Amino acid sequence: MFWYVLKLLVLLPLIGGLAWASLKFAKRMEGRFMAGSAPKSVRIIETQMLSPTLRLAVLEFHGREILVSAGKNGLVRLAEAPARPKAEAEDAQ
Repeated sequence: MFWYVLKLLVLLPLIGGLAWASLKFAKRMEGRFMAGSAPKSVRIIETQMLSPTLRLAVLEFHGREILVSAGKNGLVRLAEAPARPKAEAEDAQ
């Protein structure tokens, strides 16, 4: 019985740590394996956190810049404008 409890105390945190590490690694590598496979029509220009559950993002889609709010309830389009020229967009960042 002692041997079982000892193994449990050693292996349970080890398995939990491995699960946590694999999730962190998957999140970090997200999108790197698919990069370069196909051209993308949507590009994220800029993001800004407003609160822990709410984020603003500027997306470029077919020559338009779209301001969206991303939260628990999904995406909400807030504004839309023509895309800025590449040099102006790089200066804004």
